[in-house]
Parts: sequence; structure tokens; C-alpha cells
Amino acid sequence: MVTLPAMATELLADSGITTIDHVGIAVPDLDAAIAWYAENLGLVATHQETNGDQGVREAMLHAPGDDAGPAVQLLAPLDDSSTIAKFIDRNGPGLQQVAYRVTDIEKSTATLREKGLRLLYDAPRRGTAGSRVNFVHPKDAGGVLVELVEPATDH
Repeated sequence: MVTLPAMATELLADSGITTIDHVGIAVPDLDAAIAWYAENLGLVATHQETNGDQGVREAMLHAPGDDAGPAVQLLAPLDDSSTIAKFIDRNGPGLQQVAYRVTDIEKSTATLREKGLRLLYDAPRRGTAGSRVNFVHPKDAGGVLVELVEPATDH
């Protein structure tokens, strides 16, 4: 078992992060991507939805029998104006974000703002399966889009 240094433990407690929630992958065709991950890696689509607010069709994939563990989130654009469509146009399909699960999104975002980090939204927005989300600007996170996810209470 790995023991974290006191400073790292304190930083995790301040941020409210409990685990990696998922990695987000931008794909042009959701159905084809789900099939690829199932056929080649054995991952199972445990949740699918359309999020009109974010302009995506999405699916959460898990290892068989591990619906609560870290996931792969596939994100396909609903139209050319969505953020994911713009990401694919700029970068091609691929890794778009790393998401961390938090216990209290308001507390986590307030703590990060106090540290001088920019968040993309003034207030959390609806994410997958009724979760609440916000994002740390990539310029403040070493070029990585960091998502903070507070799962829905019934999830």
C-alpha cells in the first residue's frame, strides 16, 4: 500500500477529489466507437445519453462487472457547432479530458479558485447521468482539460 506524504493528503482533502472518475475521448461516430471498445477491449457501455446543453451524444464504458469504477467516456458531437466537433476539427479524435470525482463540487471549485485557477463555468452544470460538473481551464492545468464530477446522489 502506498502512503501519501502529508502535503499530498492535505491537498487531496482540500480539493475533495476521491478518485479518477473517467477519461473523455472525442469520437466522430459514437456507435462505431462503442463497438470498437467492446470488440477490441471488452468494455461495456453502461450508460448512454444525449446532452443537448453540451452538444454531445455520450456513452460511459466500464470493465465488465465494474459499473462504479473509473470509466471511459465517449463523446460524439451532435452538430458542427458543438465543443466536441470543434475539438475533433482542431485535434482529431482522441483524449479530450481527464475527470476526477469530487464529494462537493461547490467546495472543490471554491478551493481551486482560491488557488488562482480558472474554471470554465461560474456555477456547476449538469453532466452525465445527472451529475454536476465544472472544468479547470487547460492553460491552468498543464494543457489538460480537467473535469470535476460530483455524481448524482442516486448514482
